[in-house]
Amino acid sequence: MKPTALALIVALGLAGAAHAADPVQGEWLTPSGSAKVKIAPCADKVCGTIVWLKAPLTPEGKPKTDANNPDPNQRQRPVVGLQLIRDFKSAQGKWVDGKIYDPQSGKTYASKLTPNPDGTLKVEGCISVICQAQTWKRAN
Repeated sequence: MKPTALALIVALGLAGAAHAADPVQGEWLTPSGSAKVKIAPCADKVCGTIVWLKAPLTPEGKPKTDANNPDPNQRQRPVVGLQLIRDFKSAQGKWVDGKIYDPQSGKTYASKLTPNPDGTLKVEGCISVICQAQTWKRAN
């Protein structure tokens, strides 16, 4: 193998390892423990998708849907698989300028993610300058 090819493989491997080590990436439980969200890279940002619900079915035995979405065309999509967070950019140990969607209210908020020293994740949703924070725990 040529030295330049080997150097490229090593560089790509190290870049992937550094990106994978980002403390916001992985699976997280919401504060109530009712949902698990997987945060992963999407292009040069991070996004989060609901991958598990404690109660994934309605009383009728059907998968829960995004029933409160303001767009009637989106109300039949399943909650499991729903992209909950999107467009976060890395900035000095935080992820900022993202959006978080609340399927219970059907509203989307400006948001930021901050890894805490204890291994939890501070998730903030904001309207103007008023923010509300939750602490998510890493899922096993």
